[in-house]
Amino acid sequence: MSEFVTLHEMGPRDGLQNEPQIIPTADKVALIDLLATSGLKHIEIGSFVSPKWVPQMADTPQVLAAIAPAPVQFAVLAPNMRGWEGFLAARQPDTDYQVAVFISASEGFSQSNLNCSVAESVQRLAPVLEAAIALGVGVRGYVSCVTDCPFDGPTPPQKVADAVQMLRNLAPMQISLGDTIGKGIPETVSQMLETVMRTTPAQALAGHYHDTGGQALANIKASLALGLRAFDSAVGGLGGCPYAPGAPGNVATEAVLEMLTQAGYETGLDPEIIAKAADMAKELRK
Repeated sequence: MSEFVTLHEMGPRDGLQNEPQIIPTADKVALIDLLATSGLKHIEIGSFVSPKWVPQMADTPQVLAAIAPAPVQFAVLAPNMRGWEGFLAARQPDTDYQVAVFISASEGFSQSNLNCSVAESVQRLAPVLEAAIALGVGVRGYVSCVTDCPFDGPTPPQKVADAVQMLRNLAPMQISLGDTIGKGIPETVSQMLETVMRTTPAQALAGHYHDTGGQALANIKASLALGLRAFDSAVGGLGGCPYAPGAPGNVATEAVLEMLTQAGYETGLDPEIIAKAADMAKELRK
């Protein structure tokens, strides 16, 4: 009997936020609505951050208002209480939401991206998570730079384990481990995971691997071997991180789906709809 692997679709947020042009709201909504028919259960659709810093996500409230109801958990990034308040004002009734927060495993990236230390960033997130849990909204954490940092170089695996533990001390949530600049290889990913899994079980972790160095699928295979069964991907290979120099290209959902299917894993996804969504995503980049 095949094992089940869950894919978290990141294209409409982590993908489109890194595109140089502003994508029309109607096009974002069309992509999300199509993805929601594919069997995906988790789709990240927007971000409540300052439009000054991420203008591509300025229309997130309009996206939330326009997407069609679907049996999907829609995730949004809310990095602080201002973001949380924006989400509260925009959320729609009878919709399953998840709020995502993020920190870095490296001090250099934390200072560059958040203007604070890793420990300070965790403290800032605490009220967001507390408010979400009190309201019954799902939560998820992201840890960036889990193998390499564009400012500090290679990230010691213990720093990743410490960052994961700090987030999970706030809430027992799933943590997505991000190879933010795509320099990870199976050896460094495995070393990192083995260290993290001394204190955090595999079922509480997800892999988020950028394909900048062409190693994302190999890193997913290494993670599967260690017991991970959840991964982030972006249809059409959209995007990357606007605050990580040289980090374009999330691993493509369609490529991950094909690899998992060939390896005998179940995903619950319709490959034809994913392929159609990939074509749509690629058109948005033109």
